[in-house]
Amino acid sequence: MKGKSPDLESTGSGTTTKRSSVSSGSRSRTRRDFLTRFTNSEHFTDKLQDWFSLSLQNSESDAPVFDPPFELVELQKFDYALEGVSFQQLTRMPNAVYGSTSASVEANAYLAIEDFLHATVKTLWEAFWSQEDEPVPFSVGCLYNQNLKFYQAEQALALGKLEDLSATGVLLKNPRHPHGKWDHILELALLRPDIESDHHQPSLPLLGEALFYALRILIARSVSRLDFSQSSNCVFILLVDTQHGGVVKVEGDVSKLDFDVSSVYDCAAEWIQKHSKISVSPVDRIWNKLGNANWGDIGTLQVVFATYHSIMQFFGPPRHSIEDLAADHTSRLHSRRQERHLGEDTSLNENGAFRSPEIVEVQEEEERGESMKLEVGSVLWLEDSNYQKGYQISHVSLPHHIASPVDDDDDSGRAVFLYVGSPPSQLEPAWEDMNLWYQVQRQTKILSVMKQRGLSSKYLPELHGSGRVIHPGQCRKPSSGGRCDHPWCGTPILATTPVGERVADLVNEGMFGPEEAIRCCHDCLSALSSSSSGGIRHGDIRPENVVYVTSGVRQPYFVLIGWGHAVLEERDRPAMNLHFSSTYALQEGKLCAASDAESLIYMLYFCCGGDLPDLDSVEGALQWRETSWSKRLIQQKLGDVSTILKAFSDYVDSLCGTPYPLDCDIWLRRLKRNLSEDHGKDIETSG
Repeated sequence: MKGKSPDLESTGSGTTTKRSSVSSGSRSRTRRDFLTRFTNSEHFTDKLQDWFSLSLQNSESDAPVFDPPFELVELQKFDYALEGVSFQQLTRMPNAVYGSTSASVEANAYLAIEDFLHATVKTLWEAFWSQEDEPVPFSVGCLYNQNLKFYQAEQALALGKLEDLSATGVLLKNPRHPHGKWDHILELALLRPDIESDHHQPSLPLLGEALFYALRILIARSVSRLDFSQSSNCVFILLVDTQHGGVVKVEGDVSKLDFDVSSVYDCAAEWIQKHSKISVSPVDRIWNKLGNANWGDIGTLQVVFATYHSIMQFFGPPRHSIEDLAADHTSRLHSRRQERHLGEDTSLNENGAFRSPEIVEVQEEEERGESMKLEVGSVLWLEDSNYQKGYQISHVSLPHHIASPVDDDDDSGRAVFLYVGSPPSQLEPAWEDMNLWYQVQRQTKILSVMKQRGLSSKYLPELHGSGRVIHPGQCRKPSSGGRCDHPWCGTPILATTPVGERVADLVNEGMFGPEEAIRCCHDCLSALSSSSSGGIRHGDIRPENVVYVTSGVRQPYFVLIGWGHAVLEERDRPAMNLHFSSTYALQEGKLCAASDAESLIYMLYFCCGGDLPDLDSVEGALQWRETSWSKRLIQQKLGDVSTILKAFSDYVDSLCGTPYPLDCDIWLRRLKRNLSEDHGKDIETSG
């Protein structure tokens, strides 16, 4: 890593440079003085007592005080990615079954946690970042509370420092600083007895200590010379005991901290309360009773996922993305199922199924599910708020069917896209079912938020209905939030309008000409303008997510669908597509202001006959983008279709990777002028 902290750089020349340098140097010294005085976690925790009590009062009785740092679907995807990754077998255990004294138990725990963290970072580095046996650039050490320096666990124990050890950290290797630097810390793990409280989250003293160390790391990073590949305004603190573990995530802009060295703890507590965002995971088991790490359990998974994000802060997106590794989940699942069905021919019946009673029972349930197989003419009823809606399927396809509302005079003859989710009864969801979660549950959330925020445009899909399927027979679910034993009970459904033909199909049919390309660009840009006005970005623009509406309208138009991967918050991540994702999305795993427009350009380029490269890695996709833009291949191809598309691609190229927003209005007007004059009056230019 190289580069300087913005605090240490100056701009301009002459007197301006001196003033900037003096101001920056003074600011850095103030922060370092603040950090020198900010050393007592107990004083800091005392300042947070009232705030924590108020937070407890404002939370529901059984609800956690803080939101978790990771969505369950994120952990599930990460779990799929780790299926083919082998973690090191640990030899030192945190729970010393035969330990004769409490001191020996604690010593063994520090040794075990050091092994656990080392195995975690080593495995993640080799699986996601390393290239050709590249050495692991991390070290693991224990923090000595008396001087806030790091020592190897064995060294610290040999020197009699056990009582004053306060944490174990993952740091960047630096021979010049063998005892570590605070801005080199990726993450810290606090070993404390019984970390789980009554609310399944840490108590105030433990949380206060975690926030104390998190803030120290953030301040140290703010005066660092390191060039962080991603935001340095976020840090993860791990909480562990001899059986359980959890994650505390602290985010915030430390430039908003009042660095008053005369009242460091008051200022720090005020920043935590007013300018930070705190996320705390549920406390879950990491080690079993013998002390072995349960690498596949959710408790361990969330700790490993926090370490993954910590590495990404320093080294940027991995060479092999989570999506790349998780994509093999389905093939692995299929292979396991095939292996399960291998055996002697005599053990199979005439249908090719095992004669085991357990297999027969599963087979009966599968046959029961088959009776609900969707086909043309099938009618699905769903619970939508306080009433029921029915949809009769007229066309079966993926990812959505086409259906018509049943017994709805207002919608007679009106078609809808019907998305049917994965039945929750499935014990081992496949990778495709995660895609269904995005298409149904997540897209329902996004469209509902659009409606709440008053975002309306004919180029955006509209929520027609959503809810849970009403299956045949009597439902015996125990409560409104539960489900019965029917395989389709609780299956989510989403219905949207309008219905149209996918751009991918138009291209295959040779029906996507210059006029359609310009209109598609105009309509999609209008949809993006409307959604971005409400703080929503699409994140998954491709030919399958744009439809051409022709039925019941005088002038056909395009609608941007597939909003399941939309970005609402900073922690949301867009879909990763080697052909259509923006450069910034592939590099950083998030969207910049022009990312959706860049994806729109790639879609138009390929749909207008641009060469579709064979891409098999993020590195290859980035190289293709760099070559195509630098040689102006994209602009030339779109210029063959229309000069306005060439001009728009030049404009988008100038904004790629910058924080500057698109001027949508001026380009909507220009695109409108380039459409057929007879149709111009029918075009909307904004949401």
